[in-house]
Amino acid sequence: MNELKRNTFTMIDANGNQLTCYILFTFDSDETGKSYIVYTDNSKDETGNTQVYAGTYDPAHMDDEILQLGDITTDKEWKVIETILSSIQEEVKRQQSEAENGENNGQ
Repeated sequence: MNELKRNTFTMIDANGNQLTCYILFTFDSDETGKSYIVYTDNSKDETGNTQVYAGTYDPAHMDDEILQLGDITTDKEWKVIETILSSIQEEVKRQQSEAENGENNGQ
């Protein structure tokens, strides 16, 4: 994953409202040859889960005032992103479980 030079950016939604988005992580894919950004605006879906979005971006323009995001256009790209998100979720669950077990064992 790439080192982030900033952790937020502003996006204009379909209604013209400015939204502050929080960058969760970025990564480059050897499979697609593209750079991706995964982010959230901290909005919730109908089940109360935080919405997470993804797009392509040019790392050379990460410090630009306006961050230009590209669309993810293929199933292959979505599969790469979903695989990374799943592995991160599993790692977080594992760490939480270890922390809970440590607390329960008096550590």
